[in-house]
Amino acid sequence: MRAPAGRTVIPVMIVWAALSVFAARAYPQIGETLSGPDSHETGQGPHGHLLGDWGGVRPYLFERGVRFDLQYISDNLSNIESDRNERFVSWNRVRSTIDIDFGALVGQSGWYFHATALWQGGGHLDRQLGLLTSPSGMSSSHTFRLDSWWLEKRWLDERLTVRLGQFAGQDFYGAQHYAASFIFEPMGYALGNLFTDFESFDPPSTPAVEVRVVPIDHLYVKSMVIAEDRKPFSHNPTGLVPQFNGGPVSVFEIGFTPGKKASSVRAFDNVETRKGYSGLYQFGASYNPGEFKTATGKPESGNYLLYWMASQALWRIDPDGARGLDATIAYDWSPPDINRNNTLLTAGLRFNEPLPLPIHNTMSLGYVRNHLSSDFRPNSMTTWNTEHGLEFNVLLDIAPMILLQPVVQYYANVGGGSESAVVVGFRTKVEF
Repeated sequence: MRAPAGRTVIPVMIVWAALSVFAARAYPQIGETLSGPDSHETGQGPHGHLLGDWGGVRPYLFERGVRFDLQYISDNLSNIESDRNERFVSWNRVRSTIDIDFGALVGQSGWYFHATALWQGGGHLDRQLGLLTSPSGMSSSHTFRLDSWWLEKRWLDERLTVRLGQFAGQDFYGAQHYAASFIFEPMGYALGNLFTDFESFDPPSTPAVEVRVVPIDHLYVKSMVIAEDRKPFSHNPTGLVPQFNGGPVSVFEIGFTPGKKASSVRAFDNVETRKGYSGLYQFGASYNPGEFKTATGKPESGNYLLYWMASQALWRIDPDGARGLDATIAYDWSPPDINRNNTLLTAGLRFNEPLPLPIHNTMSLGYVRNHLSSDFRPNSMTTWNTEHGLEFNVLLDIAPMILLQPVVQYYANVGGGSESAVVVGFRTKVEF
C-alpha cells in the first residue's frame, strides 16, 4: 500500500534534512532513541560522519544537549533459488532525527525531547515470494512523513520515566534487543505478528503515553497505552496531525537485567551496552478490546498477544569487554481462533569481533519459525506447514560512517506450503 506524501510534510522534511546535514550528532548517545535497523551499532565519534564535524559545530551542539542525526539505509536482496521468477529488490530509507536534553540546553534537568522523520520506498521480496517472514526488517509502505515524537520526563535518577507523544509500540514492546545484528524482520526489528492486535509500528506511529518504573536496580516495569489505527498510512499520511481512529491498545512489559542497571537499559543494544556478561529477560503482553473476526467470520470482542524474550552474553574473552558470543530467543502466542499467524519463535547467536580486523565486525546466525493456526487453513490446501527461516550475516563497519552487512537467507515451507527459497544480498548504512 502506497501512502501519499502530502504537500505539508515536504517543506518540513527539507528543513529537517538541511539541519541534520549541517549539525549531525557528534558523539554516541547516552540512550539510543532509534529502533531496529536504524539504531546505531557503534558510537559515531568525531570522525563518524561522512560530512565531518563542520568545523566544530557538531560537538558544540552536542555539549549543549542538541543532537542531530541523518542516515541512509538500504537493503538490497535477491532470490537466487525459488519457485518464483528471480527478482532483485531494494528497500531504501532516509531518516532524520533530533534529540534534545533540556538539562544541558536550558538547565531543566530530566526533560528530553525526541522527533524523527523519514522517507522510504522500494520493493517487497516477501510479497514476491509469498513469505510470512519478510527478508527485510525495513520494508513496509512507501511514505514520506513525520514518524514519531515525544516529550519525556525522568525522576529519581531515571527510576521513574513518563513519555507522552506519538510513537510506536513495536519500537519498545516485543522489540528484538539484538535487532541491528540481523536483517530479516522478526529478528531485525520486532516480533513479526505483533500487528495481529494492532500494536502500532514504525513508521506510522500513533498517539501514546508510557510510564516506566525501576523499583530495584535490575528490574523494570513499563506500560504504554496506544491509539489504535487499523489503517494508519491512509488516516495520517503526513504524520503531522495526531489521529484517534480506534480504541486504546494496552501493552505491558517486565524486564530483568543482570549485568546492567535497569535504568540504563534501552530497547536496542550497541557495542558499548553489550560489554561484560549483560543480559535482558522480558515478559510482555498487548491487549486490544476492539472487535475482531474469528476464522469462521464470527465477530468477537478483544484480542491479545503474550511474548517471552531472553538475550544473554554467553562468553567473553575479556570479562569486561564485548568480544565474545551472545544468544537470544523469543516466543509469542495469541489465540488461534482469531489470529492466523498465532505463534512465532526466533533464536539467534552472535559472535562479536570474530575477525582479527581493526574495524568493528560481527557474525550472526538467526532462525525464525512462523506457525499458522489450523483454524485458518484454506479448504484448497491439504497441508498447512510451519514456515522456517534461517539467516547468516556478517556486519562490517568498513569506515566509521559506513556499514556493510552481507547476508544469505534460506526459507522452508514458504507461506505455509512446501516450497523453499534462498535469498542473498546486503545492507548498507551511511551516517551523514
